[in-house]
Amino acid sequence: MPPTRVAIIGGGIVGLATALRLQQRLPHLRLTVFEKEAAVGRHQTGNNSGVLHAGLYYKPGSAKARLAVQGVRQMVSFCQEHSIRHEICGKLVVATEAGEVPRLHDLHARGQQNGLSGLRLLSAGEIREIEPHAAGLLALRVPEEGIVDYPQVCQTMASLLTAAGAEVRTNCPITSIRPGWVLNGQYEADFLINCAGLHCDRVSALAGERRQARIIPFRGEYYMLKPASQHLVRHLIYPVPDPAFPFLGVHFTRLIHGGVEAGPNAVLAFAREGYRWTQVSLPDLWDALSFPGLWRFLARYPSMASYEIRRSLSHQLFCASLQRLVPALQPGDIERGGAGVRAQAMLPNGDLVQDFLIVDGEKALHLLNAPSPAATASLAIGDEIVDRILPRLSG
Repeated sequence: MPPTRVAIIGGGIVGLATALRLQQRLPHLRLTVFEKEAAVGRHQTGNNSGVLHAGLYYKPGSAKARLAVQGVRQMVSFCQEHSIRHEICGKLVVATEAGEVPRLHDLHARGQQNGLSGLRLLSAGEIREIEPHAAGLLALRVPEEGIVDYPQVCQTMASLLTAAGAEVRTNCPITSIRPGWVLNGQYEADFLINCAGLHCDRVSALAGERRQARIIPFRGEYYMLKPASQHLVRHLIYPVPDPAFPFLGVHFTRLIHGGVEAGPNAVLAFAREGYRWTQVSLPDLWDALSFPGLWRFLARYPSMASYEIRRSLSHQLFCASLQRLVPALQPGDIERGGAGVRAQAMLPNGDLVQDFLIVDGEKALHLLNAPSPAATASLAIGDEIVDRILPRLSG
């Protein structure tokens, strides 16, 4: 009997990690990863801030919480094994106003429920010992968090896969899927795994699934601290999340190759790979604007949506939002940096899908929501996917 053929669509970190876990557990499979770009990890994976998230923010019992805690430890082990640049520098989550202090205590309790180690609340004086320029009444120290080179992780995963006999096909966008599975009219597979990130809902539709959720692309724009101002931030400084808003808020991240990143904001991208205001895809824009869920979302958060657009266009306003965490920062200390696009699944009622969303199909599996902390949790997500499909492949 010929080996089972498995096609994985999407050569980001989650698709590669899933392929790697599948290859490790079922080495007899014929595995092929299809990536539309010229190299792996070009979009969400290669344009994030490179943080190793330990699972602090996520609802206890959720897949995000469970897989982030497992995943950060697996990712650190993977980096150690393959000499990938990373650093466990820890982060501070800082309460800058009295109203944030109870929420910080709740975060502390949530982190403990999720199984994080070494969490500690710090006074204002203790904050200054770690981050002399940070402003805060109270902070939560999260020692398991760190920074990593995710593009190098992807390159290593791809090399390991090809060395073990799998195929990683770049420059190979999947534009048609016939039942069977026949991809692009020429590649045949017995089982399909959809890890297509920004295009996962479209790939699921190509495979015959109804789009119950829509990917709405939100661009996160960053500033960089100029070299002379990088002393203002030593490690990772994050805000206490506001439950009234759907996104985390701006923060400071020291990067693994040097420099300090500040951001992101969150604005609607005019293309699924729209890293600038000038990048517009009419089909992508229509796909978002014709979706009732987006208008319900915007009606729910009108002030936030307006503020995010104004902040995107205003250097001064962006700096002012950063000054809540580091008051000494001045507009002359920062300059425009890069941007990433978050593949956020949204429901028709306007709700954001908060957890990872994995949907089983006929001889297929679709990962339909995997924003942050998916990069950190990628190996654990890969294990989760393999656990789900293993009985189906064996059968």
